[in-house]
Amino acid sequence: MSATRLIALISQKGGSGKTTVAVQLAAGLALEGYRVALADLDPQESASRWAESAPPEAPFAAEVVRLEGSAAAMAKALRPVRNKVDFVIMDCPPSIEHPHTMSALELCDLAIVPVVPSPTDLWATRGIERLILDRRQHRPALRGALLPNRVMRTALAGDVLDVLQDFSLPVLDAALAQRSAYASSAVRGTSVFGLGRSAAAAQDEVTRLVAAVLELIGD
Repeated sequence: MSATRLIALISQKGGSGKTTVAVQLAAGLALEGYRVALADLDPQESASRWAESAPPEAPFAAEVVRLEGSAAAMAKALRPVRNKVDFVIMDCPPSIEHPHTMSALELCDLAIVPVVPSPTDLWATRGIERLILDRRQHRPALRGALLPNRVMRTALAGDVLDVLQDFSLPVLDAALAQRSAYASSAVRGTSVFGLGRSAAAAQDEVTRLVAAVLELIGD
């Protein structure tokens, strides 16, 4: 891969699992042999705190950097990081109105939108999609995709996932289920890959997510 790729995790509301996806994706890419940094743009600093809770005997899978300010300020702060890594995973604030989210959309190559299968999340996703499509008018190379997240086996979830097919942005050929392994990995300061065989189902999901992301960006 010739250039560092920036992947932003974007949501309009809390509870979408944005930080969880960012951390698991970073860990999955690292497991595939890529050099990865995790950029925390969220004032809540959830990704940073997750990394800080990693035990000394099992260091966090990615370098963590804090980013803030304008797109220009973030680009400047990322220069030394981009010289060392293949991917920067950007965990954005849970708001498309936040200036850090707008800065990320000026810089990233791919914007991933985690979507929890519920009507309210579906409505919020419409606004995010409009924003990404608008940004693409100015940055044609920007790509966007939807990721079903925290999926449960219910009729309502199935209906919502069907509706996602009507969106303009593609739906990644991967989905993360509602599993305790994702919460457990946060408590332990690791990813699902650090939980052993008990998290095999979640590990398989993240592996499929990594493959889908790599296919989408052509790596």
